[in-house]
Amino acid sequence: MTFPVIDAHQHVWDPARAEYDWLGPELAPIDGAMSFEMLSPELRAAGVDFTVQVQSADNPEDTALMRESAAAHREVVGIVGFAPLDDPDGTAATLDSWAGDSLMVGVRNLIHNKPDPDWLLRPEVGASLALLSERGIALDVVAVLPRHLELVPLLSARHPELRMVIDHLAKPPVGLPSDQPWDDLMAAAAQNPLVYGKVSGLYSATDDIGAWTTEAIRPFFDRALDLFGPGRLMYGGDWPISVLAGGYTRVWEGLRPLFDGLAPVEAEQVRGRTAAEFYRLDADRLRRPMI
Repeated sequence: MTFPVIDAHQHVWDPARAEYDWLGPELAPIDGAMSFEMLSPELRAAGVDFTVQVQSADNPEDTALMRESAAAHREVVGIVGFAPLDDPDGTAATLDSWAGDSLMVGVRNLIHNKPDPDWLLRPEVGASLALLSERGIALDVVAVLPRHLELVPLLSARHPELRMVIDHLAKPPVGLPSDQPWDDLMAAAAQNPLVYGKVSGLYSATDDIGAWTTEAIRPFFDRALDLFGPGRLMYGGDWPISVLAGGYTRVWEGLRPLFDGLAPVEAEQVRGRTAAEFYRLDADRLRRPMI
């Protein structure tokens, strides 16, 4: 039986329910409630069976919204929620509140919106990351600045048991003339076998994020494949951010030729098995009837 296809990076949000301080009128197509029901027809059309929902705001209300979404939609098999990493006691309390819920598989903070690019190196954050490591909870790293990517080997050294995944392959310079410093920094980050990458959010790095093509993305996908191998890469559709880059279906159809070019066992890894292994998704959820 073919392993199910898992979108490892999908969001829901509702500004009436939680604060999203990065949203505004300039993002008009997605500046409002974005629910799973709005995406599900495109998931079915693409043949995507399950999703992992990922936090969109540094507050517990956003996580509560995802948990409600997952309770209503069996297609959601994992949640990367918010924990206040700069407050170790608060992080411990948050993880305690998740105990026994197999949906809660990871933590993310919007580090790219914080003024201090070294925020993850703060002692209090380090204490919280140690808790994640101890409890087997993964960390999603939003690496936007080169410095964010530089932190990954440092965190690997400080927390050798911490599983990390680099969201959106650290926003490679798609459409720009040079692949540096992205290439060297990704190579350094990939040295740790517990560091993974998400093949998601690979839009143009120019002013027009929708000006990407499969061939523009291909060199960065191929390089990530060289560095991580298919066993440490996972597909993510990045909806509803993907709406700004052409929509979910365009993203899926743009990435599919890259996956189709892999050997079947490798494609299966990237399309779903890697996400299941990295996030330690509940096998019983994955055995449920498909969408």
